[in-house]
Amino acid sequence: MKLRLALSLIALAIITRLSLNLLPHPPHNFSPIAAMGLFGAVAFNRKWLAILVPFAALFISDLFLNNVIYSEYFSSFTLITSWWLYAAFGLVMMIGWFLLKEKTNPSRIIAASLLSSGVFFLISNFSTWLNGTMYPHNGAGLMTCYVAGLPFLSNTVLGDLFFTSVLFGAYFWAARLIPSKQEA
Repeated sequence: MKLRLALSLIALAIITRLSLNLLPHPPHNFSPIAAMGLFGAVAFNRKWLAILVPFAALFISDLFLNNVIYSEYFSSFTLITSWWLYAAFGLVMMIGWFLLKEKTNPSRIIAASLLSSGVFFLISNFSTWLNGTMYPHNGAGLMTCYVAGLPFLSNTVLGDLFFTSVLFGAYFWAARLIPSKQEA
C-alpha cells in the first residue's frame, strides 16, 4: 500500500511539473524536481525503485515539456536537453540517501532540500557556462554566470522547500492513516 502511495505522489509531482508549465505559475525554477529525487530516495525500500521511479518521472516529464510545450526551441525530437541536469538530479538523490534514509525528520528534510537547491544551482549554472557562448570560458566568466543565475535561485529554493514539504508531509500523513499488512 505504501508503494502505491509513493508512486501516486510521484505521479502527482509529474502532473504538477507539467501543469506548472501550462498554467500561470511562479517564475522559472519553481518545480517539484528535487522533491521527487529526495522523496524517491526515502519512499522506496528497493534501491532500483528509488533510482528508476524518480529518474523515469524526470525523463517522462522532460519528454513532454521538450517536445510539446517547448518544441519551438528544438529543431527535432529531443530526448535529453542536458546530461548535467540529470547528474544534478542524481546528486540530489544521493543527498536524500545520505541525509534522509536512516533518519527522516523535518530539520533533515529542510537541510536536504536547501542542499539540493544549492547543488542544482551550482551544476546548472556551471553547465550553462561550460556549454554556452554567453560567458567567457575563464574564471571571471564562470563567476558572471553564477551571479546572473542568482535571481533564479530564490525560486529554486522556494519550490524545493514547498514541494519537498508537500511530498513528505502527504506521505507521512497518509502512511499513518493506511494500516500496514502486519496490522491488517
